[in-house]
Amino acid sequence: MKRFENKICFITGAGSGIGKATALSFSREGGKVVLCDIDEKNALNTKDEVLAQGGEAMVIALDISNGAAVKKAIEQTVATYGRLDCAANIAGVAGPVSKRIHEYPEEFWHQQINVNLTGTWYCMKYQLGQMLKNGGGNIVNLSSAAGLIAQPENAPYAASKHGVVGLTRTAAKEYATDNIRVNAICPTAIETPMIMEGRRKLAHNEDARQAAINFQAMKRMGTPQEIADVILWLCSDRSSFITGIALAADGGAMA
Repeated sequence: MKRFENKICFITGAGSGIGKATALSFSREGGKVVLCDIDEKNALNTKDEVLAQGGEAMVIALDISNGAAVKKAIEQTVATYGRLDCAANIAGVAGPVSKRIHEYPEEFWHQQINVNLTGTWYCMKYQLGQMLKNGGGNIVNLSSAAGLIAQPENAPYAASKHGVVGLTRTAAKEYATDNIRVNAICPTAIETPMIMEGRRKLAHNEDARQAAINFQAMKRMGTPQEIADVILWLCSDRSSFITGIALAADGGAMA
């Protein structure tokens, strides 16, 4: 039997990168996937791939920084499938500039806190409420290595990702006796559109790309599939005694 046979799996950021890899992986393991992304076109492309591999999926265009929209998305999920078993909160944004705190533009601070931290809180708030009705469930939040250590010239991202770790650990304690586990994963440099085309534009800046590669002891960047594999493990019964961790998936960077 597949690990997620007939489980309802809710994924944010499902249109690309880690979110897409996670959605396809849940589907391959028998899960019915709810594909949420602010870019509906990307989410529909992921759905096409899910259907092509014989899976079942629905798409919800979702801005996680809108609490009412998140609430509605969970309601749509339950209206369609009757329950919610697993959630992978992967959607997030990175700032477009590298600046020290006293120079950092206020608008980009608010954007990253609103999406990465408040958006994750909205997702957890409504996911946890539904999982209590289910009688249990599993949540994995995407933090970052920047949620474990400093990231100079990227303060709002680091602050938001540290916040995700705090939310994760607090929720794990609050719901530990409700058959709900909550964990976070903290990757370093992963080959996703956000990092390759984002603040440091690794796809176009060989020096920056090499610096990102050298940060890992393995001297390579990770792949979205490698992170998806860890997310599925944390959502599965194979990690049944684990809750409240912030797991570094980092190629040995933190060692």
